[in-house]
Amino acid sequence: MAETLKSVYLLILFISLFLVIIVSHSVTSPWVLKQHCVTDKDCPQMGKIKIRCRNGECVQGF
Repeated sequence: MAETLKSVYLLILFISLFLVIIVSHSVTSPWVLKQHCVTDKDCPQMGKIKIRCRNGECVQGF
């Protein structure tokens, strides 16, 4: 019984970790980044996320 509960707990833990990763990467939506730019200042800044101008389009830096 205890082993089953541990397995369920671990499953919920891993699923929640994947959901956190998905939500954190969806903050920069694609339609926000599809702007044309000349410099980095032309791109919208969103908190601590680095958005840079590369080849005339705003892209998320890692």
